[in-house]
Amino acid sequence: MDIDWFGQSCFRIKEGNITVVTDPYDRSIGYTLPKLRAEIVTISHDAPGHANGSAVKGEPKIITRPGEYEVKGVFITGIQTWRGSAAKGEAKEENTVYVFEFGDLTVCHLGDLSKPLTQAQVESMPDIHVLLAPVGGGGALDADKAAEVIAQLEPRIIIPMHYLTQHTTLKLDPLARFLKEMGAAEHEPQESLRVTRSNLPEEPQVVVLECKQG
Repeated sequence: MDIDWFGQSCFRIKEGNITVVTDPYDRSIGYTLPKLRAEIVTISHDAPGHANGSAVKGEPKIITRPGEYEVKGVFITGIQTWRGSAAKGEAKEENTVYVFEFGDLTVCHLGDLSKPLTQAQVESMPDIHVLLAPVGGGGALDADKAAEVIAQLEPRIIIPMHYLTQHTTLKLDPLARFLKEMGAAEHEPQESLRVTRSNLPEEPQVVVLECKQG
């Protein structure tokens, strides 16, 4: 499995002849989406930085809602969560967490999850090998809340997303805050990540990916 990051919450996950693209964005958030082609597109919530499904070529199956799906042998579970707090006067917005089961590897994309998962949500999920987690706040998890969710799910690899970069116009926290929270050293981002069941680390490992732009 190969994983590439295009900024914000947008990833390309390739396993065999199947490609998944998560949360494709439009230009309003500062990033420039490369030309992407996929069989499956998932959208966590209806916002410009996450819901530009029409930008992905190849007539993909576009999934926008919670539920259980099987597309070309990939099992996908969408789990409903909520953004915003009525107690703080914030609008309550739906966010869908997606779990992808590619044979013997499982990837979870948290979308704009804004608070730790419930015990029932955790128990409904299989073991997560790779977690794609927002870490920069801005309506989604910040560093300390991301660390809480990581402790809940105990993934083997954590790839941070949704944080401040030179490309985005959004007000987000820098990656360094999350790395400090996790006790992880700052290092050069990897261009891409290749994951197999045999090369999964024994202990949780943070992997920072290079932000690829069009």
